[in-house]
Amino acid sequence: MWFKNLVAYRLPEGWSVSASDLESKLGSRALQPCGSFDMQTKGWVFSSDRERYVHTVNGQHLIALGVDEKVLPGAAIKQAVQERAKVLAAEQGYPVGRRQMRELKMRVTEELRGRAVTRKRITRAWIDSVNGWLVVDAASDAKAEQLVETLRDTIGSLQAVHIETERSPSTAMTAWLMLGEAPGVFAIDDELELRAMDKSKPTVRYVHHPLDGREIRSQVNGGMFATRLGLTWKDRIAFVLDEKLHVKRVEFLDIEKNMPADESTADPADQADADLLLMTDALASLLADLVSALGAVDAVAKDASHDAPADDPEGDPLYAPAVAFVREIGVVTTSGLQRHLMIGFNRAARMIETMEAAGLVGTIQPDGSRMYMHSASGAG
Repeated sequence: MWFKNLVAYRLPEGWSVSASDLESKLGSRALQPCGSFDMQTKGWVFSSDRERYVHTVNGQHLIALGVDEKVLPGAAIKQAVQERAKVLAAEQGYPVGRRQMRELKMRVTEELRGRAVTRKRITRAWIDSVNGWLVVDAASDAKAEQLVETLRDTIGSLQAVHIETERSPSTAMTAWLMLGEAPGVFAIDDELELRAMDKSKPTVRYVHHPLDGREIRSQVNGGMFATRLGLTWKDRIAFVLDEKLHVKRVEFLDIEKNMPADESTADPADQADADLLLMTDALASLLADLVSALGAVDAVAKDASHDAPADDPEGDPLYAPAVAFVREIGVVTTSGLQRHLMIGFNRAARMIETMEAAGLVGTIQPDGSRMYMHSASGAG
């Protein structure tokens, strides 16, 4: 139950969902195993040993998304794609381009699906209806986005936006290094990643290393900036903050202090409730303090004021630029489109859903991306 990574979203003020409604809606979209023609299925699974989709304590909801996906042997795909690329290049008289290679890979993958092995992964999330957080235990935006999109589709509406702050994490972390201390209840730990700003982007990493020496200040003065920094919060939680405002490798330092004296006598259900309360209380406070240290921005209000009507995505003035962006890069994720256009998650998700309905992009892939279908390039 204890989260290891945090990708955090803000919910609109006053947004809430009852445990019973959430249980019913998640149960209606339970995970089904991959069929013979499926490469991936996703759906909700029990979030705790109580065999319920929603584990709720005092307004804190724990949910879990299950993904069944077929894994193909990478060497076999690569070999088949390379062989077909040689044939295609000879037929057309010029080298195969990147887009053609992507299409070849898609066709080969479809043909080899019968040789795939099915694996299952689970991604957990916590909905804090008291403090307005949606937090996904994921190490990447792609996995977090997959859960948020599925939750949005399941419950019908979900205006969740990434945290916005006045100062970027990189700027703040670099400043803390130069000052030799982090603000307020935070303290600098012993892990750091520095990156240069030039095109080659050389990177220097420190692990289990004191970060208050002249060497590090010299590198920062020479133009390097922090992209990852180890921190502790109130001596209770150790974590690594990265440039995307992801909280990674969370370690609860005081768990043992809160455990019952004799764990063998603790009721498992009661212990699960206690664990959920301890975790959510600590993480909600940590996130609030972190946003405060970076300078809070009312991202929900900003997003809502710029959002487009939900029933007419094609009438959105940014829909055409969105299609042009997807056509240019060939592959897109909701968070990537959100960052490019500087819009909210829901608005970006509606645009991509409209593109999918129009045949402009394919279905969502295991990594959370969708591929641009150039055969529909005349549309949009």
